[in-house]
Amino acid sequence: GGLNPSGELRKRLALYANIRPARTFAGVRPATGTPLDLIIYRENTEGFYADRNLHDGSGEFMPVEDCVLSVRRVTRRASLDIARAAFAEARRRQQSGEGPGRVTAVHKANVLRLGDGLFLDCVREVAGDYPEIEYEEILVDAMCAHLVRRPADFDIVCTTNMYGDILSDLASELAGGIGLAASLNAGREHAMAQAQHGSAPDLAGQDAANPASLIGSAAMLLKWLGARRGDGSLAAAARDMELGLEVALGKAETRTRDLGGLLGTAAFGAVVADLTGARAGRS
Repeated sequence: GGLNPSGELRKRLALYANIRPARTFAGVRPATGTPLDLIIYRENTEGFYADRNLHDGSGEFMPVEDCVLSVRRVTRRASLDIARAAFAEARRRQQSGEGPGRVTAVHKANVLRLGDGLFLDCVREVAGDYPEIEYEEILVDAMCAHLVRRPADFDIVCTTNMYGDILSDLASELAGGIGLAASLNAGREHAMAQAQHGSAPDLAGQDAANPASLIGSAAMLLKWLGARRGDGSLAAAARDMELGLEVALGKAETRTRDLGGLLGTAAFGAVVADLTGARAGRS
């Protein structure tokens, strides 16, 4: 019971984009042996998520005993917002050489004809503004199989709330583990760093949790702030954090135990901090 702080912040701050990268780090073997580098752009404020999809009250309720109705909300505005964010990132990655410039819209419009149909209409509309970006559409069940079979083929994945939640966990495990899964919740005026995984209360006080996802999320927030403010120092700090993380993950002696390494939470954090500071001192 009670409020979901993450859901409340996403709703009240209009954090419409949940940006979830999944990429392979040197030294960490991907689950299928195939490296990947993709980003999932997940709509963050509606869909089937009952704590945020209605103006007032819950989107899930019991009209009579032994009967539950779950409401799904899909709007043109939210669909256009997430599509524009996804295509803008695909263009940026293409221009920087980080990605091929490809957007994959994931849906289930063959069953959810109205909701996913509206979502696809909006993504197609935005795709028309980006003729240089390759565009494709894949059913969500097929996408799960494609991610396992050919994860390296995907660049930017644009999808609705629940599909994005599920696919991003799959992609992160394929990349090496959920402990590596960074995430940013972003809107027009605000952003919030948040690891993809939950709070892992079963690991509390054991110095066993992998902090890489939170470190990566903090770097994403710095990058967002740097772009918004035109502050190159923030972008540079984000790069230093990301490179420090890469170096620490590259060696077994400086990885966390969940990734076959030797370190606990605190020691790994200290190694990344030292590496980040050393890079910042040289720049």
